[in-house]
Parts: sequence; structure tokens; C-alpha cells
Amino acid sequence: MKRAVVVQAKRTPIGKENGMLHLLRPHELAAPLLQHLGRGIEDKVDDVILGNVVGPGGNVARLSALEAGLPFSVTGMTIDRQCSAGLEAIRMACYLTQGGAGQCYIAGGVESTSTSPYPTRAQFSPDSIGDPDMGVAAEYVAREYGITREMQDEYALISYKRSWEAYEKGLYKQEILESGQFEMDEEFLRPRNMERLVKRAKAVFVQENGTVTAANSCGIHDGACAVLVMEETLANQLDFQPVLRFIDSQVSGVHPHYPGIAPVPAIQELLKRNRLTIEDIGLVEINEAFASKIVACTQELSIPYEKLNVRGGALTLGHPYGASGAILVTRLFYEVQRRKDVKYVLAAIGSGGGIGITILFEVVV
Repeated sequence: MKRAVVVQAKRTPIGKENGMLHLLRPHELAAPLLQHLGRGIEDKVDDVILGNVVGPGGNVARLSALEAGLPFSVTGMTIDRQCSAGLEAIRMACYLTQGGAGQCYIAGGVESTSTSPYPTRAQFSPDSIGDPDMGVAAEYVAREYGITREMQDEYALISYKRSWEAYEKGLYKQEILESGQFEMDEEFLRPRNMERLVKRAKAVFVQENGTVTAANSCGIHDGACAVLVMEETLANQLDFQPVLRFIDSQVSGVHPHYPGIAPVPAIQELLKRNRLTIEDIGLVEINEAFASKIVACTQELSIPYEKLNVRGGALTLGHPYGASGAILVTRLFYEVQRRKDVKYVLAAIGSGGGIGITILFEVVV
């Protein structure tokens, strides 16, 4: 069987909804990434696969590929698996490479909430089951798994501190492809007293005994992210350094009222099938849509905070839906190159409708 490896990864800066990136449509956000990742190997790119959730419809990946100046032969495919879409795009590219359908894919996701033509979200679940908003569903997770407001706030502060530390050390610069005047994530343009904000924030989704606040939840954001997936032999022939080798993945479904816990069964099944335990995994990235989700997942999986989201995440930077799964992989791509003691890493995300996706990579460098 052929082996799929991630050899490059880049993202845009992340902007707030109606913030610094608000004039850029999805294909305009994604195109510079595709151009960068495809530079010099345009004739080798078999396809572009992008996740997109709230954007204008149509084939955003094809439009982005054309905008990037890639050959007309690069057709482009756009997928929507809600917040899991960017990770699913990478998962699909790895399986296509592994199966021999192609040897080189650009995969990731893009979201422009600022230019979305849709005033409301899509339906996640039929009325007969119930279709809670994600914030309400985060409260359901907190209640079902005994996650208190204090536990959520504690994790939120850990994440905020890690994000700011990573920014101040210049670590995010490695991830970001600077585009025009945009060089950093919008969150870092104005420092805030997060300890005070976390302490004072009030519940926003469930008023009576609510625990989920604006300070322990992610915001709504714009951004794009993509990685270059190659068959390992081709990567070596073209003098690319493989960093992450795709090993396996798992998709699992849970009750739509508890999407935040969906990564748990996916990770459990993936580890079991590969005869691994969480102790074997050096780094874990789980999308920080809500602190309640992260605390519940770590509790159920016994993941120590020391190996989870070690450079912060969406609670600070934001959650551009279709891109977030690819941002997790990009974070791992750069972090493993700073370490010498990591063999396996996991990226995981839960999404609307109760779907969890996780990918297991082996570190090559």
C-alpha cells in the first residue's frame, strides 16, 4: 500500500466576523494558500479538496484553484461536514493517495462568515430528534458529563495563556502565509485582560444554571488553511521532507444533542484498532469550539492537558468552521518539528449533527 505524508502546511491569519478579512470571499482567502503550496509542482497536483460550511455554495475548491492559477486539469472538490469539513478533506486526500488514485493533493478548508449569504445556520438534526444550537449543545455536554463552570473557565485560561505565549514567541508566524497587510491573527491586535473577562462573563446560551459563556467559547471567524499531501516516494523524489505520515482515521456518530463529545468514540476506536493507548500519543489537537467539550473529552479519554492543544487554539484564535480541522493538522505539523520525543499524534474535531472525526499520524522527522 502507498503511504500518504504531509509535507507542507499553511494558513491565513484568522479574522473576526466582519473584521479585518471581511472583504475577502472564500476563494480569495484560499487562493494564495493553493498558489503557495502548488508552486513549482503545478503539474503534479491531482486535485484540491476544500471544506466549506457557510459560504456561497457551488464548488469553492474549483473556484479557488482557478483563482490560484493552477492548471485547468486540477478540478477541485468542495465538501461540507460542518466543522469537521477541513479535517475530512485531509482525511480524504490521504486515503486517495494511499489507494493510488493520485499522488499529490492540496487539502484543507476555508470559511468567510463575513460574506456568507445565509442569515441562519443549516439544520443539524430533524425536528423529531431536536436541533439545538451548538452553544446549547455545549451546555448539554457540560450537564451530561459533570463539567462545571469553574472547570471550563480553568481550561479557557490555560488555552488563552498558551495562545498568547505562542504568539509572543513568534511560533504562529511559521503557520501563517502573510497576505497583503494581514500578518497576524486579529485577536492579537488588541490585548485583553482575560482573567477578568472569564470571571465576569455571564452564561449566554442557557440562562438558568448556564455554564457556557462568551469567554469559554470560541468566536465566529474568517480564515483558510491547507496542507500538501503527497505519496511518500514522490515526496522524496521531489526533495520534500515528509513530516507527518498518515496511519489511520475514524469517523463516529453520537446523539446530535452532544456533538462536543463526538471525538471520544472516534479516538477510542482508532486507538483500539491500532493497538495504541492515549499514553502512546505524544500530542493531541482537539478543536476548541467550547471549553465544555474539551474538558469532557479529556476527562473521558484521560488526556493530560500537558499534551493537549499545547499552543492554544480556537478559544483565542477563533473557529473559521471549514478551515478549523486543517488548522489542527497544521499546528501539529510545526509543533512536532520542535520536539524530538513524539512518535504519534492525533487531530480530532466534533461537529454539528453529532459527528466526530480523528486522524492518527506518525511523526517522520
